[in-house]
Amino acid sequence: MPNNEIMSIGELIVEIMRKEVDVPLDEAGDFVGPFPSGAPAIFADQAARLGHSVGFIGACGEDGFGDCLIARFKADGVDSSTVARVADLATGVAFVTYFANGDRQFIFHIGNSAAGRLPEPTPEMFEGTRWLHICGSTLSACQQMRDMCYRACELAVAAGAEVAFDPNLRPELLGGEEALRRVCDPVLQVAGLVLPSASEAEVLTGVRGEDAACEALLQRGARLVALKQGAQGCTLYAAAQRVRVPAFPVEAVDPTGAGDCFDAGAVVGLIEEMPLAELGKLANACGALGATAKGPMEGAHFRDDVLGIMS
Repeated sequence: MPNNEIMSIGELIVEIMRKEVDVPLDEAGDFVGPFPSGAPAIFADQAARLGHSVGFIGACGEDGFGDCLIARFKADGVDSSTVARVADLATGVAFVTYFANGDRQFIFHIGNSAAGRLPEPTPEMFEGTRWLHICGSTLSACQQMRDMCYRACELAVAAGAEVAFDPNLRPELLGGEEALRRVCDPVLQVAGLVLPSASEAEVLTGVRGEDAACEALLQRGARLVALKQGAQGCTLYAAAQRVRVPAFPVEAVDPTGAGDCFDAGAVVGLIEEMPLAELGKLANACGALGATAKGPMEGAHFRDDVLGIMS
């Protein structure tokens, strides 16, 4: 089994989206897809496109959708040797529609699909690993996926790796702030990097105000908190440091996956020991480009393209 600097674990799904905006999912209408998706899978693909060795722990069906996902990983250099092919369940699917005001509506088939059959992590999967990436959407999907993520955290930390955590809170999957904090807490306890939005930072800590919430995450043990602020860029919080990094203006086509691309830029920046301002620029550039193509993984760009908008 090859050693990978970065490991990601979680839902491996395809996305089927409405062709037109403002068509609710309870009405008949046209869809387009499948597009490779799943927040931790988008992260993995972007990190690989930035030139780092990345492995993915997940599961998909022995069907055409699963073939689509494995082919994308192969094309972009993501190690799929720890992706299980499940014979008796279909590949996970997310249906999504967009509205003119920027809102999105999802129907997820994750925990009840092949995506919910994550393989048991083993110590060998984390040999040589420097970062493990976990998403809150995975923790919210079902108990089996939570348990496998918790186990992955234990093994990664035991192997000397650090944990990056994107809360990626999905009320469609698990409701209530108390429940969200409960399922996220075992990962948050060991996370060296936390990548929240302002509202997610507040939910995770129970502290109001983005600055105070991010400082509370540092006090819990994170060495870096990368606050995602959309069109305003990001703010990076570390011990005795706070660095505001402006966004790169782009024409947004599809915001799904942009945050996961941002995450990949931040982890790569840490691996490459970039100063915080440069790390923030790389993450912002990946996030901005992540919104420029239709399809959640289609906005992941190769390093030359990312560096192009940073210059």
